[in-house]
Amino acid sequence: MTSFAVPAAMSASDQNRRRGLRRMRIVATGLLLLAAVVYVATHGQDGWQGYVNAAAEAAMVGAVADWFAVTALFRHPLGVPVPHTAIIPRKKQMLGESLQEFVTDNFLHEDVVRARLADARVSERVGAWLSEPEHAHRLVQIGSRVTADALARVKPDDVKAVVDAAIVPRLREEELGPVAGQLLESVLADDAHRGLVDLALAELERWLVDHAGDVAAIIEQRAPAWTPQWLDRRVAGWAQDQALEWVRDIVRDPQHRVRRALDGYLATLADDLQHDPATRERAERLKARVLDQPQVTVTAVRLWDALRRALVEALEQPDGPLRARAVAELTALGERLSTDAAFAQRADDLLADGAAYVVDRYGHELASVISATVDRWDGKETAERIELHVGRDLQFIRINGTVVGGLVGLLIHAIGSTF
Repeated sequence: MTSFAVPAAMSASDQNRRRGLRRMRIVATGLLLLAAVVYVATHGQDGWQGYVNAAAEAAMVGAVADWFAVTALFRHPLGVPVPHTAIIPRKKQMLGESLQEFVTDNFLHEDVVRARLADARVSERVGAWLSEPEHAHRLVQIGSRVTADALARVKPDDVKAVVDAAIVPRLREEELGPVAGQLLESVLADDAHRGLVDLALAELERWLVDHAGDVAAIIEQRAPAWTPQWLDRRVAGWAQDQALEWVRDIVRDPQHRVRRALDGYLATLADDLQHDPATRERAERLKARVLDQPQVTVTAVRLWDALRRALVEALEQPDGPLRARAVAELTALGERLSTDAAFAQRADDLLADGAAYVVDRYGHELASVISATVDRWDGKETAERIELHVGRDLQFIRINGTVVGGLVGLLIHAIGSTF
């Protein structure tokens, strides 16, 4: 009754659907032909053959009507452009938009995504999988190989091109003073610089202790030539002791005037970098002088190349410390996800929040792939693809129409013969 064009590059599942559709078409068409044969064989007969003839006639009517209805969804029956047929090819754009809206409203919805992720127990499953050392080892092996291959393909010339063409020009365009000022202001507000100051003072104290002789020698060398040597040594020792004691006073006293002076200077600098035009101008000139140095690009490329080679070498060692550490951390993560319910719940909540954010912000764009894909198909291809998935079930409409039509025809003939 109809022909079915097969799209190119059909998958195995689509081929199975095609065979199922073909079988059901043969069954439905066979019933129509059987009804026609019975009708011809019993035409003009009386008695029980008359009942059979009436049933066969009505079965043909039902079969043809339902064949027309099913076929009209996908194409013009017998190629005749009857109005309101080939509905799917003509309405494919509206169909794609409706399908997109349906998926967005019923699947790409925050509540639905959160519920599905909660039912999936992602953290529990990931934890159980990662708890097995061989799984963690396999994941690290694959990740290391991919990362090492990717890093190995990055050439120094490529890095230089990125630095010269993208990073340096961008740094030239952007005024860094206000950003640096805001960052410094935040660091001071959180007292995050205290640790760095304490570390610098501790290192200075250690250096003064370890290099007392060098400091004394420098002071002696700077002494006037006419002073006695014993006096120079006494003055150098006194200066060394005073400098060391001064540093130790600063280390012991969190409210030392030097610390307060440094905090005040940094606070002033942070404010000036944001609001003082002269300071901002000086910062920009300093930035320009630094970026004008050819050594900036050379240093950046060398640093990157050294880091890249070190990482590649570490990643390529099957039993190296980097891979071993990664396996241990992944295994520990899996065990914690499996045993620490609160930690696993936080991980699930974080995953759900991320998925909900994506769905809420980009759900419509993700679903637009449906309408965009359908829109790229021509009408015939759209009809063929849809018929491939639902056509087999629609053939039951033809079969049921044949059977029900025959039963109704038999009933009408029986009523007519009685009255």
